[in-house]
Amino acid sequence: MYLHQLKNWPDFTWDTDAILKRLGEVRYRQGRILGLMSAAGFKIQEYAVLETLTLDVTKSSEIEGENLNREQVRSSIARRLGIEIEGAVAAERDVEGVVEMMLDATQGYTNVLTADRLFGWHSALFPTGRSGMHKITVGAWRTGEAGPMQVVSGPIGREKIHYEAPESACLSEEMKVFIDWFNAPSTTDPVLKAAITHLWFVTIHPFDDGNGRMTRALTDMQLSRADGTSQRFYSMSAQILRDKSAYYDILEHTQKGGLDITTWLSWFLDCLLQAMNHSDETLAAVSSRNQFWEKHRETSLNSRQQYMISTLLDDFFGKLSSSKWAKMTKCSSDTALRDIKDLIAKGILSKDNSGSKNTTYTLIK
Repeated sequence: MYLHQLKNWPDFTWDTDAILKRLGEVRYRQGRILGLMSAAGFKIQEYAVLETLTLDVTKSSEIEGENLNREQVRSSIARRLGIEIEGAVAAERDVEGVVEMMLDATQGYTNVLTADRLFGWHSALFPTGRSGMHKITVGAWRTGEAGPMQVVSGPIGREKIHYEAPESACLSEEMKVFIDWFNAPSTTDPVLKAAITHLWFVTIHPFDDGNGRMTRALTDMQLSRADGTSQRFYSMSAQILRDKSAYYDILEHTQKGGLDITTWLSWFLDCLLQAMNHSDETLAAVSSRNQFWEKHRETSLNSRQQYMISTLLDDFFGKLSSSKWAKMTKCSSDTALRDIKDLIAKGILSKDNSGSKNTTYTLIK
């Protein structure tokens, strides 16, 4: 039997003593991160939030096998939050939809959750009414027309069913119970409530598609309540992606277990601690980026140069060459070389002495 088929669903239980130490560590790390960020200054805080939310949006989609353009995501978030950035680009509709959902969840974390609000999130994720080539029910609970909602793997005819969600006829009542619980004051620690939120919503799987991304948005919404701020400084989605197989393993194990969810809570708290540990890397990267742009605040740069510098400051892999520059900025080789030589003259790029026949360049931070 699956979790939602058990007699006392959704009356979860857990062993408080088994998770108390982990919960204490999470709470300590929360306080430490918020303390460090408050001392870092407004500009650093602003950019740390921008980087964290960019991570959240891109990595949550990547868990589902969808790779969003990072610069589009970052530019969309910056525009919506009123943050000025260099090299901003226009974002496509699918990017705008995911960003809109995530910002509504985290920036509006104190607002009441309603079915209509969830329908709005879902419509933002699927503005065309389709998931890929397939037409789906959008902005409403899934129906039974497509058959049961199952998570499967394996070739056709030899599929392995990992999980089957509640029947569509039950969804209105299931979601009413969930939403009432989510909005109600609770004696449960808000971090544990985030873990339960994640498990409960993904168990119901109320939509035709997008359930994973909406689950993680709701988790971030509850974590914002736990932090008491809309400012996000650690990314749960990025950490889940780092250990994606363990994430799906623990979900499958929990769905086929009993209503004692101690093991799930322990995993969630461990994952959260790892996410918080990576916040130090985010702060270091943000500080480096901020120092760079402060140093070159008066330097004249064209849009291609701004875009490439932003990319080099973030997740650029390999060596920069003029051919890469031309490909990434969609310009000619001659234009790329002129851009690069101009940045060398301005002390922003340096030519590598690698001995390779292809000249490469490094950003001077």
